[in-house]
Amino acid sequence: MTHSLLSAKDLRVHFPVRGGVLLRQTGAVRAVDGVSLDIAPGETLGLVGESGCGKSTLGKAIVRLLKPTSGSIHFEQTDISHSSQRALRPLRRDFQMIFQDPAESLDPRMSVRSIIEEPFIIHGLGNRAERIALVNELLDRVGLPTSAAERYSFEFSGGQRQRIGIARALALKPKLIVCDEPVSALDVSVQSQILNLLVELQRDFGLSYLFIAHDLSVVKHVSDRVAVMYLGKIVELATAADIYQDPRHAYTKALLSAIPSHDPTIKRKKILLEGDVPSPIDPPPGSAFGHRMNHPRYEETVGSDLSLREISPGHQVAADPCCVSDEDWKKLQPAESSILRT
Repeated sequence: MTHSLLSAKDLRVHFPVRGGVLLRQTGAVRAVDGVSLDIAPGETLGLVGESGCGKSTLGKAIVRLLKPTSGSIHFEQTDISHSSQRALRPLRRDFQMIFQDPAESLDPRMSVRSIIEEPFIIHGLGNRAERIALVNELLDRVGLPTSAAERYSFEFSGGQRQRIGIARALALKPKLIVCDEPVSALDVSVQSQILNLLVELQRDFGLSYLFIAHDLSVVKHVSDRVAVMYLGKIVELATAADIYQDPRHAYTKALLSAIPSHDPTIKRKKILLEGDVPSPIDPPPGSAFGHRMNHPRYEETVGSDLSLREISPGHQVAADPCCVSDEDWKKLQPAESSILRT
């Protein structure tokens, strides 16, 4: 069996909340609260959920732009959870990130050549002539003319800026790229171009992606598996086909119902979510989604194990009576019983 390229276990990222005259910690924002996931070599794992659910924080923690509060991150079986920046530097060649807004992630004071060349300089790769050749090659690979190297990022359109960001991420030939909503800031016509480019690059370079998005219609076309995130936790994880054809969690069903149909004659029943998203500073002690919906079975979930369990081969869903059908809840009971006996 092929080992995972990246494996995160019970990962938590909490941000302290301070108050009072002495700015003592009074609480914590539980942005990521016990997430476990694996990404195989050459795989694309889509990560979806509403804004504020912790997707971007999880992505930044995985590439160690943020330090986890607890849990573990293994990259190629090496634990990088608490590695120092010095120890991480050689490893960063193997995992990179594409950010949501290229206008913010590209330094407007640097030329495009300097932006793409910087990773080579930091890691001491190549001489000046070799670096120039590599930059030109990367620009050509992402669909930009070599003349773009002498210009500045603010001179380009949003789609072209994102191509520059992709070229920078590719510079060191990484094995894993975290794509943090890479097309959400772009026009619809440009989104498909960038998505097609990412698919081509994955095919040609054997890349693995963690593809973060809030638009399930985007994730559908690029992902092998999809993880659905709600208030810092993964609530469903399955192949892309299973998520779109046979969703089991109520939150997943609500997200899918919001996807616009390409055929105006098809009428789809939209699931309108009631209530407000609970605060990540003071989350409910039971089912977060059940609390939001004021579900009659919410009290049953207080103090219960709501972690993911396999409901069918390769399809995991939170063991939450508020969020799965009665039939699915019965299927989850044997797994729960065996865990308790263990």
